Amino acid sequence: MTFAAVDPHAVSAETIASTLTAARRSARSLAGFPGQVPTSLAQAYAVQEAAIGLWPDRVAGWKVGRVPDPLQAQLGSDRVSGPIFEGRVWKAPSGQVVDFPVFAGGFAAVEAEFVIRVGADADPDKTTYSEDEVRALAGSVLLGVETAGSPMASINEIGPLAVASDFGNNAGLILGADIGPWRDDIADIAIEVAIDGAVVGRATAASIPGGPLASLKFTAEHCARRGRPLRAGQLVSTGAATGVHDISIGQSARLTFGGAGEILCRAIPARAEQGT
Repeated sequence: MTFAAVDPHAVSAETIASTLTAARRSARSLAGFPGQVPTSLAQAYAVQEAAIGLWPDRVAGWKVGRVPDPLQAQLGSDRVSGPIFEGRVWKAPSGQVVDFPVFAGGFAAVEAEFVIRVGADADPDKTTYSEDEVRALAGSVLLGVETAGSPMASINEIGPLAVASDFGNNAGLILGADIGPWRDDIADIAIEVAIDGAVVGRATAASIPGGPLASLKFTAEHCARRGRPLRAGQLVSTGAATGVHDISIGQSARLTFGGAGEILCRAIPARAEQGT
């Protein structure tokens, strides 16, 4: 069963956000974007802000994704961001499979990522960071899996403006081992992703333009401009090192990070939340 798309004429950010969050809470898919797709990142983040206000959970951190190269000049950014909520962060005990929910009829993927836990509160008035300042902001680094997900199966085809509107196409974050403070050689750790035993991606975090610290820099500046400066303990999922790997309900993934550790996870059907 799917929600019908909202009439695109004169649909407000709040109305779009209400439809997106209702679909997520009801674990139902959407046939398409619920209204007219925003024409700028500013409009898309207005939808996202409205959706954050409707979501009954605390923001625990932020995911970072890439804007496709052909669209970067048009949108004025090479990256896009979305919130990660406290109730959608799971820890992965060594050797144990973590189940994560996906939307039946929607979009679902796994992404191998390095996750930076912010080490100190950012200056709320600071909107630009040097490389040294970003290093000082970084705390510990964890292995991670972003469970990308949206009620819209076509979210990536619609494009980054839809992604930004719908929580950055994020559905959760699985945390693996804490591998200590940031050091540059972390970006050289070999990563492999396999789904149901078949390898679907190999790379290092060096494949992310500028590496994970560039994603932290973007997030610190972006969040400050939104009036949401980074806080100590928040998590920044720095980008898909090996790519975005579609996954279906019932499939399992194994993500290995050289000798640093691995994360095992399995996609299960999302369930409607109580009260929806």
